[in-house]
Amino acid sequence: MSNTFSRLHESLQQVLSQRLGWTEIRDVQARAYAAVISGNDVLVIAPTAGGKSEAALIPIMDDILKNGRCGVNCIYISPLKALINDQEERFRAFCVPTSLSVMKWHGDLAKGERTWPDGEPPHFLMITPESLEVVLQGKEYAKDLRQVRTIIIDELHAFVESDRGVQMKVLLDRMDILTQRKIQRIGLSATTGNPEEVLAWLSENRQGRELVAISSPPKEKQFRFTVEPEYEGRIEALVRIVRGKKALVFVNSRSEAEKIAKAVSGRIRNLHIHHSSLAPVTRKAAEDAFSSPDGACIICTSTLELGIDIGSLDIVVQIGCPDTVSSFLQRTGRAGRRDGIASVAWILRNSCELLCSVAIIECAVKREVEDLTPPKKPYNVLLQQIFLYLHTHSRVTRRQVFSALHSHPPFRGIEPEVFDAILSHLVNTGYITPDGEVIMPGPEAERQFGRSNWKELYSVITGGEEYRAVTPEGEMVGKLDARFVNSNTDSVISLGGRDWSMVKTDEGHNIVVLVPSGSGRSRIFWTGSEAAGFSPIVCRMIQRIHSRGGSILPLGEAERTLIAEALHRIPDNVGADGLYVTSRKGTRGGVDVQIFSLSGSRFNRLLAYLLRHHLGNRAQVRYNDLLIRVQRPGRVVGTVCACAEIQTALESVRLMSYEKISRLLPLPRTESWKFAPAIPVGFLHDMVVSDYYHADDFMEVFTRLKVTVLEVPDPGGA
Repeated sequence: MSNTFSRLHESLQQVLSQRLGWTEIRDVQARAYAAVISGNDVLVIAPTAGGKSEAALIPIMDDILKNGRCGVNCIYISPLKALINDQEERFRAFCVPTSLSVMKWHGDLAKGERTWPDGEPPHFLMITPESLEVVLQGKEYAKDLRQVRTIIIDELHAFVESDRGVQMKVLLDRMDILTQRKIQRIGLSATTGNPEEVLAWLSENRQGRELVAISSPPKEKQFRFTVEPEYEGRIEALVRIVRGKKALVFVNSRSEAEKIAKAVSGRIRNLHIHHSSLAPVTRKAAEDAFSSPDGACIICTSTLELGIDIGSLDIVVQIGCPDTVSSFLQRTGRAGRRDGIASVAWILRNSCELLCSVAIIECAVKREVEDLTPPKKPYNVLLQQIFLYLHTHSRVTRRQVFSALHSHPPFRGIEPEVFDAILSHLVNTGYITPDGEVIMPGPEAERQFGRSNWKELYSVITGGEEYRAVTPEGEMVGKLDARFVNSNTDSVISLGGRDWSMVKTDEGHNIVVLVPSGSGRSRIFWTGSEAAGFSPIVCRMIQRIHSRGGSILPLGEAERTLIAEALHRIPDNVGADGLYVTSRKGTRGGVDVQIFSLSGSRFNRLLAYLLRHHLGNRAQVRYNDLLIRVQRPGRVVGTVCACAEIQTALESVRLMSYEKISRLLPLPRTESWKFAPAIPVGFLHDMVVSDYYHADDFMEVFTRLKVTVLEVPDPGGA
């Protein structure tokens, strides 16, 4: 490490030693330095607060200083504007003393701040994918990006599985085209189960690539669990746990964050709330809260999971269970970041939530984290890019549009016939207007996107038809779900931890006017995608815990008793893997069959659809994360016969082709895909089957699962 330190430019050494007190750099930074200066694309995997940002920044600064490079040399891409705000201070601490300039650019900044200071491009540009899309569309600033040599993508795992990740990959390719070089890509992440595959996705075999992975050092973590069935009891537990402390309280939805913030208001000092639908000023106030010497508490959603440095914390509180190990690691990584013991408190409703929480912790102990899988049929982003291209290029032909977009890596697998069919559909539906050989935006595109001055095209994030919530003076409070606003125009709501009354709505401009309200019964909801449920690796860990008869964690007697109570709901002879079928007499006559898959809601949802097809309309098929329940009300059959029928249906599903499975799966609500209305129904269905249902992954898993029918008593067999 000291050898690497001595190789750095003198100015950089002085900053590290004199201003930051560093006499050497960490192992992750030394290894990343060697990988970056070799010219490879690099993925740095290190725990939260493990020095990843510096690992990327140090070799880039060293290169700029040694070679006297001017202009924008590095673009830093973040999934969150709040993370850019946080990282800006860190970048400046390194760069400003060496006369290197840093600038941030995102939608929360005033328009006057989104320009080069004094007309001089900065050495480091910190930006979101959406804002980079804007910059690349304008000739004024795009030309200043031709000197870029490196792009850092922070919290890479937040992009990989989403349409934003597809858009980012398109932007990276366009940057290569703009600069006429293979820009070095550096990804930073704390968690991923398949880092080599993620690195390959990032690099695309453009040049050499290198993984720099640093394991988390053993660190003492203190977990405590409160299991309380009553909501009021859980609120009391929260107040008791966080009072007088610097606490970060994670919940699993915006609505829950608002509900809890209202419930504890006035009982916790320096209370703040943080979620994606709040105004930037409210989120910033929450982020700054921990700079106070007094205790502070932030009720937050996943918006504070990522690498925002909120300083030293006394405790992290998790209300309910996160649905993935990755999310758990990000959240608990917030605790004990200044070499103290990581203190994490769980507030749970029942023994089942406790079992799931323990399974998540065991996965983390065994370093089992979810794999990341990019979208395979990115038609939503393809439509966005088609509209953007037509908006920014006048009088182009179909061939020109195809040539420009098909060259981007995410779209290379889309066959020309598919592309042509999509363009023909856009012509037929009025999104595109032909004029001889050329095409241009049509009246439907003008109607949907022109009213926002085409700004909606720069992002693939759907707002879910949200209304901007403002005061009569025009101050923005946040955003509200349109369905909620339209059905509750006289409601008192809680937003940002305060009570408001909705007094006026403007559907044409998607605005709702709020005025402060006295306390009263308030409610609020946001339309979101269907709950994902627990990841498969969490559910399989539950199966392993059941098979071995308990957890390996050093739990107290009360927790072990509750875990045993939860495990008792799973039949004793369910093994460590496979599907297990059992049955019992139904409460309303007939027989209830339970299929213990322990594979997660996504897997069980798809299997439930296919079983309904094989069993007919009279079968009631329900599912959760752990099992599928089949009921035939009033049907008089024995339990053994019922299990045999289900086993036959499962074997029939096993023999189904991908094409037949695809035909049977219904379209879910399509609000999650911003450009879904413009996608031909057939291609929309293909996208949903591939990237929502993940049918190919289902088939791969299901075909290798052994089905076991458990012996059950059959006193009334038919």
